[in-house]
Amino acid sequence: MNNHERYIQPKTAKEAMELIQKLFNSYRNAPLTSDLLSYHNNLVFRLGSDIHDAAKEEGNEALLKDLSTMSDAMRRWTTIRLSGRPYNFKLRHFKPVTENGTKFKRQVHKIGGNSNHRASRH
Repeated sequence: MNNHERYIQPKTAKEAMELIQKLFNSYRNAPLTSDLLSYHNNLVFRLGSDIHDAAKEEGNEALLKDLSTMSDAMRRWTTIRLSGRPYNFKLRHFKPVTENGTKFKRQVHKIGGNSNHRASRH
């Protein structure tokens, strides 16, 4: 296995952004170290250089807008984490989304006798 086969190489700018989003969501709550900070800064730099150029080449304006939103959110992560506060967002569709949304519980039970249809009582 040579070095060229070792790394993931996305074909489009959107693929690269999805990969970076997945990576960011995996380490966003990790303890802040100098290695993590340099890794994060490298990803932000890649968003602004290589991936931005590829998105411009594709001519997709919506993707360029999502790219700027994503890079702004990732830059805010740096300032928030360096100040010692927790980052309560995750990236979803290249936009920051809060984690603590309202969740509704739903109990499903069979009403009536032996029917297979399920209904919920509200």
